[in-house]
Amino acid sequence: MPRWFGKRRRDKERAAAVDALLGAAQERGIPTLPEFFGDDLAASLVDRGTRADIIHANNVLAHVPDLNDFVAGLKLLLAPGGVVTMEFPQLLHLIDRNYWDTIYHEHFSYLSFTTVEKVFARHGLTLFDVETLPTHGGSLRIYGAHAEDDAKPLTDSARELLEREASSYASLEAYTSFAHRVEDSKRQILSFLVDLKRQGRRVAGYGAPAKGNTLLNYCGIRTDFVDFTVDVNPNKQGHYLPGSHIPVRAPDALREARPDVVLILPWNLREEIMEQHAYVREWGGQFAARAPELRFVP
Repeated sequence: MPRWFGKRRRDKERAAAVDALLGAAQERGIPTLPEFFGDDLAASLVDRGTRADIIHANNVLAHVPDLNDFVAGLKLLLAPGGVVTMEFPQLLHLIDRNYWDTIYHEHFSYLSFTTVEKVFARHGLTLFDVETLPTHGGSLRIYGAHAEDDAKPLTDSARELLEREASSYASLEAYTSFAHRVEDSKRQILSFLVDLKRQGRRVAGYGAPAKGNTLLNYCGIRTDFVDFTVDVNPNKQGHYLPGSHIPVRAPDALREARPDVVLILPWNLREEIMEQHAYVREWGGQFAARAPELRFVP
């Protein structure tokens, strides 16, 4: 099959999924605009009399190709006295915990609180508080307001995070040392899988997430290491993971193939996945996941 044909099919599937979500929102009476948010859209909404007392967005900021245009739109759309709150993966945890496989094509930025604070300030928004969350291996939830509104005092958590980032990640060495740890991680993962295959053990994957594709392709893992992977999303079943060409099947394939080891690719959900598929242990199967090194998990 020509590559362009496969891309066209994926684009149609993606468009159909967007249309389905849009239809579901509209059925519930939620006004929804299928447009990219930025300065122009915000200005259009304001011209139509729309201002927001609260702007809330989870896992959006890192996906924005033009960060300044997006934040400029927030400034326009936020009503006086309003609050903007957003969540995004935290650069500090990514580096500290060596979560390099969370770097993938959907993200345009990997943001520190320091960087976001400066970008928001450039557009007249002041960040006054931040929370650290466990989602996606470590995320931040920020809170901001118009700089010209009554000043909200900077919280202790925000001040402490700014100080920690300044002391730990203001130099190039922090990032070069991270690169070396990523290389070490690749060697450890390959060594783990090579040992399994030398023992004659069969390995299947669980999940088809973006982070899993980063791991597989960076490490050069193909079907010589992982026979197949399974995913609950029917839109992924019957296809192949990009680059590695590992087939994606329905979860029932685990019962049929009875692999010796199930490699959990969305490691941030490993506890939930192991609980749902505890039957793997009935034939002596084991689970493995990054934590942050690849290892067997009880």
